[in-house]
Amino acid sequence: MAMVGLFWIVGSDVYVGAKPSGLAPGVRLTPEGVVALGDRQSGLYLWEDVHTLTVADAPVKSLKRQAGVVKDLALGMVLDVALSGGVGLTGEDPPMMTVCVESTDGDHELSAYVAAAGGYSQTEVDLSRALLSRLTEGAATMATTLATMSEWGRTWEGGSPRRAEREGLLRGWVG
Repeated sequence: MAMVGLFWIVGSDVYVGAKPSGLAPGVRLTPEGVVALGDRQSGLYLWEDVHTLTVADAPVKSLKRQAGVVKDLALGMVLDVALSGGVGLTGEDPPMMTVCVESTDGDHELSAYVAAAGGYSQTEVDLSRALLSRLTEGAATMATTLATMSEWGRTWEGGSPRRAEREGLLRGWVG
């Protein structure tokens, strides 16, 4: 599994944002369409009906945001130790972003958890949005692009690549 821009790729599965577990909200991109996952959202939006696909409110990495993440993590660990006598999770959900799907039957706003705790680089956000736009250009483009992303996910070993490599992959997938 690896994060590349706004995408989380696990084997051949491609998600926008973090891969959801249980009843958590998420968005999966399949050869058939955009799949809304989770307790409060569900549905399949077929590619032939999707006119626009974008992400709103994706957090952009900044020094202030990174410092806030470190502060929150440290504070959470101190509180966990003080209140429970051990180190655990703070119980807070990660930030959310909105996946906007404009389709033949209307506009839909889907929720997905952010995969990058400190936010994404502006370049990764821009390239990811361009890639989402590319997926709506037609069946051949979508199928080729998604297949390339899935193939990379099946063959990739290890965690998320470094930023320069992620940006290079996104540029290649955008074409």
